[in-house]
Amino acid sequence: MEIPSSFSSGLSGLQSAQSGLTQATVDVAKLAQPVNQSTEALQSETAQPVEAVDKTSALVSAVEAGQQGEAAVEVLEVSNETLGTVIDIKV
Repeated sequence: MEIPSSFSSGLSGLQSAQSGLTQATVDVAKLAQPVNQSTEALQSETAQPVEAVDKTSALVSAVEAGQQGEAAVEVLEVSNETLGTVIDIKV
């Protein structure tokens, strides 16, 4: 099994975060479809439109993607510092 370099892992993390954030923003920007609610659903206090749950999960996904991007940047920074240290030691 080959272990990828830290640079490729960081880059892969950034690309994944960007893709996740793009999808989450598209989900948030979608127009809410009108929901045909029956009289039973209108009387129920626990009934929620499906769109409200979807928007919430999309916003949570956007926050997760942002945190994933921050973690990937940390990986790249540490990898850069480590490589710089190794070069300083060998020179």
